[in-house]
Amino acid sequence: MKQSTPNATPFSRRNFLTRAGALGLSGFLAITSRSVRASELIELPFANGRRELVSNFPQKGPMILQRSRPPLLETPFEVFDQGVFTPNESFYVRWHLPNIPTTIDPAEFRLKVRGGVRQPLSLTLQELVRDFPPFEIAAVNQCSGNSRGFFSPRVTGAQWDNGAMGNALWRGVRLKDVLDRAGVASGALQARFRGLDTGVLPQTPTLMKSLAIDHARDGEVMIAYEMNGKPLPLLNGFPIRLVVPGWYATYWVKMLADIEVLDKADDNYWMSKAYVIPDTPGANVTPDQKDVKMVPINRMVPRSFFTSLRDGAHVRRAQPLQLRGIAFGGDTGIAKVLVSTDAGHNWQAARLGTDHGKYGFRQWELPVRFVSTGPKTLLVKAINTAGLAQPDHPNWNASGFMRNVIEAVAVQVS
Repeated sequence: MKQSTPNATPFSRRNFLTRAGALGLSGFLAITSRSVRASELIELPFANGRRELVSNFPQKGPMILQRSRPPLLETPFEVFDQGVFTPNESFYVRWHLPNIPTTIDPAEFRLKVRGGVRQPLSLTLQELVRDFPPFEIAAVNQCSGNSRGFFSPRVTGAQWDNGAMGNALWRGVRLKDVLDRAGVASGALQARFRGLDTGVLPQTPTLMKSLAIDHARDGEVMIAYEMNGKPLPLLNGFPIRLVVPGWYATYWVKMLADIEVLDKADDNYWMSKAYVIPDTPGANVTPDQKDVKMVPINRMVPRSFFTSLRDGAHVRRAQPLQLRGIAFGGDTGIAKVLVSTDAGHNWQAARLGTDHGKYGFRQWELPVRFVSTGPKTLLVKAINTAGLAQPDHPNWNASGFMRNVIEAVAVQVS
């Protein structure tokens, strides 16, 4: 089975700061609609799915343009067949506020830690890299609205295909170590995180996300300064971002600049109004359902995909075919991936590839041979180690969040 590993270089603090300095002091294109030119048009597989494939966002290769300001760039799905680690230049981009720094000087950058702590901190990038033990984890970063374009009835928001996700090997420091350096005061309830992006209008709510203090200090939540062995790309949060393994990307604050320890529940707009889901199994409701309790979105759910075949593919009868794809367990690892070549009547267990950690992609593979011609529906579903399986029917909610229905691909055998 084809595998890939990040293009990592031997880690050295001096080497990292040299590379980060060169990145931070270089000039970047202003991120405006004028800077975007289409190289070609593509059709995503849902209504109004025509998009531009663009190549001139900084540090990015060809990406599907969903919006230019703030930038929303989707990973072309064929990238996921190249291996389990999504290349930095192909990693999707999702910003909420339009004013994003286009240059950051690492020598001037500071991360502040304040609020309910015994010793407020103002950490340089050099101090983060030099003074804390390095920590590394493979984890999927997935937009809450990944696959929103498939929701029916249609909902508002970015109409993503399945490419608003990516898996990287993240390197940085444990958030716990930074909070312990500051000394979390008794009575602390949550840690709140803010980046450097801002709105155009002063009344725009500042983007802030919070985690329970025990979650923030669980030893897995981290402050990343590298992805796949290189400094973070600017559009993926340079110089540092929060990484919250197993949780949706709304918590993975980019260009992290401020951590505030709170002694009460955070009720800011981005926790109480935006990114909330029905408190129901699978965040599922009917379009006419009223008075549903809403809670902040949180843990991811399992997903799996075909990567070697797309809808409408033609295959040969009796010819050996190696089906291939990726899967992840959401907030835990993958137990198994099941594949059906007859629209769900029978299922076979796929062979799983290398396990790079419970929060990352796993490749799967299954050899098949079709004995009859005609249209065939192929299905794939993942079951995680907690026993949660992808559902037979898609969920629905007004925000278009948490889609994880069993994936299907239609092929023609001739």
